[in-house]
Amino acid sequence: MAKWKAYCWPAVVGLGLAGGLIVGGLWPQTPLHAVATDRIDTFGMATGPIDSDVEALYFLDFLTGDLRAVVLGKNPGTWTGFFNANVAADLGVDPQKNPKYLMVTGISYLRRAGGSRLQPSNSICYVAEVTSGKVAAYSVPWSKSLYAAGQMQSTALVLVGVTRFRPALGAGPGTMPDGGVRKVPR
Repeated sequence: MAKWKAYCWPAVVGLGLAGGLIVGGLWPQTPLHAVATDRIDTFGMATGPIDSDVEALYFLDFLTGDLRAVVLGKNPGTWTGFFNANVAADLGVDPQKNPKYLMVTGISYLRRAGGSRLQPSNSICYVAEVTSGKVAAYSVPWSKSLYAAGQMQSTALVLVGVTRFRPALGAGPGTMPDGGVRKVPR
């Protein structure tokens, strides 16, 4: 009887391990997406997915309001995407009045136009200016075919929309945001 127990446990463990590997291989896999953000006194940066296997690095200069995005190329040490916008101009903020910015990225699958070479990226870069109470959303105009060919992409970021999330500081008591979304001309 002791011999049976000695041989039975390794067989049970082996069957359990094999069954676990089979079930694990058949179970649908959920992709994990992660972004990173960081900031110092006058500069912020964040990452966001551009396509299924490509990521952008966003930089925001708090002094000038310049927002830039760069994309690494397929070959080590190469950069193939350069995109820019000026958040201060888009939000109507005076850079001389010490604006206070926040920046994060999020996933967004905007409608893609058929036949167009440049399509919206899979992420949105949101930039809020706290003293004005405004927020802007930007998308990278992306060409998967140019990236696959290793060709340079350099253009302006697309302003998806601007809205107010609270009244401007010093706007007076009882002032509420208009709640409307400014449509950006295409």
